[in-house]
Amino acid sequence: MIDITLENFQTELLAASAQTPVLLDIWAPWCGPCKALGPVLETLEAEYGGRFILAKLNSDEQPEIAGQLSAAFGVRSIPFCVMFVGGQPVDGFVGALPAAQIRAFLDKHVPSEAALAAEDEVQEAEALLAEGDADAALAHLQDALEVDPRNETARFDLVKALLERGQWAAAEAAFSPVAAQAADKIAPHARFAALAQWLAAVQAAQGADTTALQAAIAANKRDFEARFRWAQSHAARGDFPAAMDELLEILMRDKAWNDQAARKLYVALLEILTKPQPKPAAGKDAAASKLQLTGHAVAAPTDPVVESYRRKLSMALF
Repeated sequence: MIDITLENFQTELLAASAQTPVLLDIWAPWCGPCKALGPVLETLEAEYGGRFILAKLNSDEQPEIAGQLSAAFGVRSIPFCVMFVGGQPVDGFVGALPAAQIRAFLDKHVPSEAALAAEDEVQEAEALLAEGDADAALAHLQDALEVDPRNETARFDLVKALLERGQWAAAEAAFSPVAAQAADKIAPHARFAALAQWLAAVQAAQGADTTALQAAIAANKRDFEARFRWAQSHAARGDFPAAMDELLEILMRDKAWNDQAARKLYVALLEILTKPQPKPAAGKDAAASKLQLTGHAVAAPTDPVVESYRRKLSMALF
C-alpha cells in the first residue's frame, strides 16, 4: 500500500498502473465508512498476491487530485475508489462495499493468475523469437494458451510463427478457436481477421502454377485474378512486400475489384507486419505539480517498410 501525493502521482500511480492495476482509495480521517473500508481493501490486496496495488489518497491533504477525480466521475462523496489501468482511470465505486462486491469489481480489471502466467510465457517466447529460437518460442506460446486460452497475443504469435515455418495444418488448428472472432460481420477482431486472410492465401497458393500465373500477367496486366493469385503465393511464402506490390497493381487500376479483395488482403498484410501499440504509461518527467489524469501516450517504433506501404496504399486509394 502506498500513499499518493502530487509529488508521486505520476510515478506511483499513473506510471505504476501501466504495469500493474492500481486501486486508489480516496478517504478522509473524519469519514466513518472510510475507516470500515480500509481494512477490507488491505485484506484484498494481500489476497490477490500482487495482482493489483492498493494506493490511498487523503482527500483533505490532496484536494486537487481528489477534486479532479470526483469531477471526472461525477462523484461527491467518499470513500471513493478509482481503478487505474495502463495509466488511465478506467472505473470506480463509491461507499464501503462488502468484500464480495469489491472482488467482483476487481475481477473486471485485475488479471487472473492464469493470465499473468500466460503473459510471462508470451514475453519469454517473444524474446526467443527475437533471438531466432523458434522451436523454444513455440513451446512457450503453446504453454501460454494451455494456461490461458483467451490470451490473444499468444494466439496471434503462435499462428504467425507456425505460418512462417510452413506448418500450415498446425497453424489452422491453432487458429480454429478464434475463427469466429475473425469472421464477425459486426466487429471482427482486426488481428485475427488478418491471420484469416493469410491462411486463405496459403490455401489458395497450394498447388498454384506460378509459371502460368506469371505468363498470364505478362500477357495481360489487367488479369486481376492471376495477379491476385500471384500475390497470394508471395504472401504464402512470407514475402509480404512482393505480395503488396502485386496488390497495388490491382488497386491502381480497379479499387473495388472482386469486392475489394486486393485491398482487404493488403490491409491484412500491413496488420500482420505492424507491431501492437505498447501500453500507455505516465511520463516520469512530467512536472510533479501538474495533474495529468490521462498520462502520456507511448508511440510504437515505426517500421519504415510498413510506413512506406501505408503511404502507397493511401496514394492508390485516394
